[in-house]
Amino acid sequence: MLPILLSVAVISLSGVMMPGLMFGVTLVKSLKSPWAGTDISLGHAVVEIPVMLLIYFGFARFFENIVVQIVLSLFGGVMIIWLGIGMFRARRQIVHEGKDLPYNALITGIITSILNPFFWLWWATIGSMLVMKFHNFGAVGLILFMLVHWLCDLIWLTFISNLIYRTHSLWGIKFQESLFITGSLLLIGFGIWYTISGIQLLA
Repeated sequence: MLPILLSVAVISLSGVMMPGLMFGVTLVKSLKSPWAGTDISLGHAVVEIPVMLLIYFGFARFFENIVVQIVLSLFGGVMIIWLGIGMFRARRQIVHEGKDLPYNALITGIITSILNPFFWLWWATIGSMLVMKFHNFGAVGLILFMLVHWLCDLIWLTFISNLIYRTHSLWGIKFQESLFITGSLLLIGFGIWYTISGIQLLA
């Protein structure tokens, strides 16, 4: 089982370390708390663990359904664009006036997971393949898989949020505002991409 768990760690880390929705919101929320990444990964797990269980018990094909993919891409894409615009507009109040986003890091992790079409597609393809490899190991194998996969999210996002929180005071207001702009553009960019993907599926 160890070689399979190692493959899970490598594949999971390659996914979480790529700039994406969770990375973008972690950049922003980390200005207020060194544990923002921890909370975001917990929120992500709230959505991800039930998905893993559904796949393990044979529901992977639901996420492969073209109608489901279209709905997720269009709805998720538009909502992510809306979140990105909201974050962009709030940047001055948060950086200059010390305010925070209206939703905490845990809720942020849940929202960005649910609205992310790539998240669902990943679990319908790569994630399903990984889960199936643990079928022969029973419940213990599944638990180990979920733990290893989630720890990759937890460790990386916690590292990022601690790094940003402990050093952001050295960067100045302009740099802190640029973090918000970067996070906002990541959300808006991915939202546009997801929306276009959904439109292409309709063709």
